[in-house]
Amino acid sequence: MTEPLVEPLVELRGVVKEFPGARRGDPAHRAVDGVDLRVESGEIFAIIGYSGAGKSTLVRLVNALEPVTSGSVVVDGVDVTALSERSLRELRLGIGMVFQQFNLMESRTVWGNLAFPLVVAGRSRAEQQRRISELLHFVGLADKAHARVSELSGGQKQRVGIARALATEPRLLLADEATSALDPDTTRDVLDLLARVNRELGITILLITHEMDVVRRIAHRVAVMEDGRVVEQGRAVDLFADPQHPVTRRFVGTVVDDLPAPDVLAALRERHPGRFVRLALRQQQVRQSEVFATLLRHQVGFELVYGGIEEVQGTTFGNLTLALTGDAGAIDRALAEIGSLVEWTEVAR
Repeated sequence: MTEPLVEPLVELRGVVKEFPGARRGDPAHRAVDGVDLRVESGEIFAIIGYSGAGKSTLVRLVNALEPVTSGSVVVDGVDVTALSERSLRELRLGIGMVFQQFNLMESRTVWGNLAFPLVVAGRSRAEQQRRISELLHFVGLADKAHARVSELSGGQKQRVGIARALATEPRLLLADEATSALDPDTTRDVLDLLARVNRELGITILLITHEMDVVRRIAHRVAVMEDGRVVEQGRAVDLFADPQHPVTRRFVGTVVDDLPAPDVLAALRERHPGRFVRLALRQQQVRQSEVFATLLRHQVGFELVYGGIEEVQGTTFGNLTLALTGDAGAIDRALAEIGSLVEWTEVAR
């Protein structure tokens, strides 16, 4: 018996978004160009791209802050492109939004910022009191309830932003560059909080970022955008371990050591004699020790000259460049045996 198909929480089908040219007669600018995406319920889905790739425009199409030019955007089974403004307001109550620059009301206290979406949603004062107290404890700011926004650090402001986005108990959270204005330590804390939101509350998160380290830390799946198109998508661990598109390889290269650059490789060859090979450790069950034991058994000397082991979503992988020394025949026999364990390639001079 076949399993029933599970409807995604968010689905984009052939979505196009064009903006008018800067001057009359200029061609339209296509910011999003024929995008197809499925975001499954309960996952953290990241969209990554460089500035101008179209990722922020894309997220604004999901909650209909921008209308699509063509295609459809379906959220929780509803095509948002066909809704009236009144129906959109109701839909948006189920979609939380976290912004890069926090977008908090400076004239209000933390409590007042959290109360605002609840007032708009028509919640009673008693409901507001209960929900705000829950949220402040969840994000670790119970002692800041009556503090002014101006008195908070950047990390605390973003925690308030996340709490506000959660106020109406949404199923979907849109986070647009939510950590870009934060320092590395605060970024880790905010990402840990978003992971808790996903894990403990079951809220689906659509995360927009230009930082691959953000993707590595919390994303389950990822789509890479360039010039308005999705050029590659899949499980985060797969894109880190084996990126296919040049843009993806550039992003992955910012956080994962793959092959050394030509100048680095030349310097390594000056310091390390031997035959250079790159091992791609992709299977969780294959350990470095098995590879190294094979080399030792064939009396092949080795040095790890570049690379390392990474972990994404509990799966480890690595790209290791080794300098092998010893009898040429022994090296060939060792590599033939290692080929049954991992992929390896000769590093060209």
